[in-house]
Amino acid sequence: MRLLLPFIFLLFFVQCTQQQNTTQEQNNTIRVAVFNGHGGAQTCIWETVAALKLDPEMSVRTITTADIANNVLDSIDAIVIPGGGGSRQFLNLSALNQQRIKDFVVAGGGAVGICAGAYLFSNTPDYACMQLNGAQAIDIEHDNRGHGISKFTLTNEGKKIFPELANRDTLYVMYYEGPVFVKNESDTISYKTLAIMESDVHEEGNAPKNMTNNKPFFITNYYGKGRVFSSIAHPEATPGMIWMIPRMVRWTLNLQLKEYKSEVVNPGIFNREILMSISDLKQESAYYQTFLYGTPEEKIAALDWLQSKHSWSAKRWVQGLLFDADPKVRVRAAQYIADTHYLHYLSDLKAAYNSEKDPQTKEQLKEQLDKLENIGTTL
Repeated sequence: MRLLLPFIFLLFFVQCTQQQNTTQEQNNTIRVAVFNGHGGAQTCIWETVAALKLDPEMSVRTITTADIANNVLDSIDAIVIPGGGGSRQFLNLSALNQQRIKDFVVAGGGAVGICAGAYLFSNTPDYACMQLNGAQAIDIEHDNRGHGISKFTLTNEGKKIFPELANRDTLYVMYYEGPVFVKNESDTISYKTLAIMESDVHEEGNAPKNMTNNKPFFITNYYGKGRVFSSIAHPEATPGMIWMIPRMVRWTLNLQLKEYKSEVVNPGIFNREILMSISDLKQESAYYQTFLYGTPEEKIAALDWLQSKHSWSAKRWVQGLLFDADPKVRVRAAQYIADTHYLHYLSDLKAAYNSEKDPQTKEQLKEQLDKLENIGTTL
């Protein structure tokens, strides 16, 4: 028995140490959930999850309206409502789950709304929304006003949260028919403007001029003990700016800002406005047929043009081109994915590399795979 006592003590000590380490890991983990319900665009969900995973301290999962009803909010720190359709997300959540989210924020949780999520958080008359951020959207009858790489500037408040961008006069990020915000004067919530939209987007839907420019692009506010960050833009869909999404989450939780590596923080990738015109949209649509029936040379030319425009639609098409019959198309698709930092397709790029039989093509695929893995590898 005496011989067993030291062993029993050692076993008890190891178990206690393991439990302590597990508790410490849980305490150091930022638990973030991305809403994956009807109304959330699939690519927006993919991109948001991939962006959050750039922060090594974040544990990321997707949740549904059923999860929220089953009290999943009790086990997370922050929720992100991604882009898509705000009214459809509103309907999918419905009143009880909307209230659960509001109670979650009041109690100290963080909430980030991106594009449609920002719409959902607004207090817009005659629009399905949750009244979380004190803003109201105007000119909603022209929501389909257009999209593309848009220019914006940071306010002094914005430079505090994104100091990596503080020395740049003008910045560029993807905008896709996001809300045009003004203060809702009847709302008691006061928000701060962190960024100003400088682009005048009115390419589609007979949208009026001078509506989007000089309007808030990022806003923040307090709600009870919690914080809300609303982004009209899509940093998660903009290579070089993806890291802004986990930074937003950190702000909502009043956490220390974390530096991200230079391969991720690269605002110089875009240095001009690229708004899709009606003719551009027609050309973009035509290239879908090219990928179905075109020659390898035509497919490569299409990818060149689509990448130059940072096409919104092409990110769904390029995935399959990794497995095109022509090796040059496979390599160009891999380059497209790596250049656009499309981390959701990392597993596809790995599969294309692993299954490639041609040695030269395999080497070229490896080069692009290494580039994307370097982006996706956390600090």
